[in-house]
Amino acid sequence: MSIISTNFQAFKFDGICQTVALSLCPLIGKYDGIEPVCYSRNVDLAGTLIFQPATLIIDVVAIVMAAIMIYHIKSKYTAVGRKEIVMFFYLYMMTTFLEMLLVTGIIPTASSVYPWFTAVHIGLMSATFWCLLLNGFVGFQFAEDGTPWSLWSIRISSFVVFLIVGLIAIATFNNLGPFSYANPAVLWVFYFIVNGVAFFVYVVLQIVLVVNTLDDRWPLGDILFGAAFFLIGQVIMYFFSVAICDQVKHYVDGLFFGTICTLLAVMMVYKYWDSITKEDLEFSVGSKQNVWEVKELLDEDDLQGHPAYGSPPMHPHASPY
Repeated sequence: MSIISTNFQAFKFDGICQTVALSLCPLIGKYDGIEPVCYSRNVDLAGTLIFQPATLIIDVVAIVMAAIMIYHIKSKYTAVGRKEIVMFFYLYMMTTFLEMLLVTGIIPTASSVYPWFTAVHIGLMSATFWCLLLNGFVGFQFAEDGTPWSLWSIRISSFVVFLIVGLIAIATFNNLGPFSYANPAVLWVFYFIVNGVAFFVYVVLQIVLVVNTLDDRWPLGDILFGAAFFLIGQVIMYFFSVAICDQVKHYVDGLFFGTICTLLAVMMVYKYWDSITKEDLEFSVGSKQNVWEVKELLDEDDLQGHPAYGSPPMHPHASPY
């Protein structure tokens, strides 16, 4: 059994990367990166070694679930914040897809493009948290949802965050300027502190929104369950990965459970948003079928005499003049 005391150091990834195989671990700490003490076993698939096969399956499930959630969000044509929240799910889907390529070895760590894909992955991760944070303000109507100001402020600022964090990451991996892979303090700050603050502020904003503006308190359960899932996943990844890996004989590690918990947290974000948004059925495309259901309950004579469908028919021989 591998023995390691979890060493979560401030501004350093060394202890973290010895515990869990993050996508950036092969690129920091020292020239050849940092390997975890215990990690999930690999499988040979058509001559290609696939690492973290269990995590790969969860990533595929997460991408499919994100697509389903996006479809349902788009089907709520008049829901408040529909266009804003869908950006978060698109970013989550892209982040998960890149993570799947990196941690499973589909893009080999020895490849010259691996640092660039990792930088994009970390940038997308920070942009996802930033987008979630801004969605926390949508319900307060500081800017009317669905307007160009609301949409483009989220799009542009998320893209700026993506660029800043991505450039810091690639500079860190390549020892450019003041950044160094031996001391990736700035990257650590964005990875844990900035993203963590964005997550915390979003949760607090939603609790305030529900308590102050809604009569129904059930959405609080959704947001609190989502926060709990995310935090549990982070604790399992960074503190119990080695113990889990040893106990299950290297079949899975903390990254597997962290990915599952993150997916559950994202699903609770969708459930929360769905529970606090209602469609205006008067303008909803989906409500047209209700009109046809009512019409089928009426016989032909009732329809002809009903004021909503015009005046009674003329006699066939009557003159229109």
